[in-house]
Amino acid sequence: MGATKVENFTNKHNAIALMAKALGHPARVAIIDYLLKVNSCICGDIVNELPLAQPTVSQHLKELKNAGLIKGSIEGNSICYCIDEKAIARLQTYFDNISIKLENKKQLLLIIK
Repeated sequence: MGATKVENFTNKHNAIALMAKALGHPARVAIIDYLLKVNSCICGDIVNELPLAQPTVSQHLKELKNAGLIKGSIEGNSICYCIDEKAIARLQTYFDNISIKLENKKQLLLIIK
């Protein structure tokens, strides 16, 4: 896959990178925040909340869904979106591990000094 050579990295690395990339746009962060507030909604609800056109919101929802951060279920003529809690848990575990390793490193440096 191009110059990024994603095949040289683990599935975990690629999954975390995909989620992080999806969160790299403020509109997507705002969509996540809105979904956290309302639990679930359709695209039109988000359009009413954010200063974005419907096609733009749809594209951002697609990116979040492709990254696995949100889920969508069909309800009538609409798709109802919600947070994928398992994906958020994977992100939390990743960042928790970073924090633990940094704290362990700090403690080791204190012992050495």
